[in-house]
Amino acid sequence: MEKENKYVLQYPSIMKGKKIMYVHGFMSSAQSGTVARIREMLPSADVVAYDLPVHPQEAMDLLRQKCEEQKPDLIIGTSMGGMYTEMLYGYDRILVNPAFLMGDTMTKHGMLGKQTFQNPRQDGVQEFIVTKSMVEEYKEVTRQCFAAVTDEEQDRVYGLFGDADTTVAAETYGVFAAHYRQAISFHGEHRLIDKSLIHAVIPVVRWIDDRQEGRERPIIYVSIDALRDARGSQRGSAMKGFQTLLNHYAMYVVAPSPSYDEEYVAEVRRWVNDTVNVPAWQRLTFTNQENLLYGDYLIAPVAECERSGFMGTTIALGSDTFKTWDEIIEFFSRLGGQ
Repeated sequence: MEKENKYVLQYPSIMKGKKIMYVHGFMSSAQSGTVARIREMLPSADVVAYDLPVHPQEAMDLLRQKCEEQKPDLIIGTSMGGMYTEMLYGYDRILVNPAFLMGDTMTKHGMLGKQTFQNPRQDGVQEFIVTKSMVEEYKEVTRQCFAAVTDEEQDRVYGLFGDADTTVAAETYGVFAAHYRQAISFHGEHRLIDKSLIHAVIPVVRWIDDRQEGRERPIIYVSIDALRDARGSQRGSAMKGFQTLLNHYAMYVVAPSPSYDEEYVAEVRRWVNDTVNVPAWQRLTFTNQENLLYGDYLIAPVAECERSGFMGTTIALGSDTFKTWDEIIEFFSRLGGQ
């Protein structure tokens, strides 16, 4: 069950007893704030990280060695670490803003010359020199990306790309999507902050953990009209409710299916992406026959519940029992995931 300590939200039920390897970005180290945050948010997991050599082939050799030693259940790599992580085949992986064009990125952002590591490193070294030959080394390593993409790998790799990332995401989303089908845009910049971890990374970690465990959560369908009002504005506590229910349920958004109205479909997709974002990725359903939906619960306005014919339990938003989303949250909290 999700809980909150003084500093950060925690998800102790996710990746319980499992090992996560974090692969840091350029000019960072195993002491980065992201490592600390992942450890705090996933306190039941064993999170390991290592200082990477600045020479890319040495870094890849180290990572492959550590994978053999540690046998991680999940690898999370950010930026340059995302580029390395793609090549660690045979493991479940999340690549966050991966720098697949690392050599070009170094040149574009003026990284030649003396650089200072942003975090302390175990060897005590804090400065290093980026030379033109090192840039070529990175270009050579990135040419090795996507060398062993199989059908199995397709299901094991997720790419997360910040929609406000001006460093790499705009250039590398298409590169990733050309090789893998699980490319997801999230609300965030290049740097992985708490908000991005909570709303983008943690949902994907949860999906991976569920798949590894063969865990099937009860299904809740939420009508688009339970999330927004007639003016298209978000209903009070709707996103709080959606995020809370994610901890125990498989959540889907359902909207009426129009007749040849591409504008409507595009508008709904935009709204869901802008508002729900990553948790609704590939979880938006258009239908006029809610009675055919396979699931446990449907949360919808009263009139929609009455005509839906849904075979599971209907939660009528606006009824005497569920006047607001706060009553819905309280109802499901008493169920405890049932």
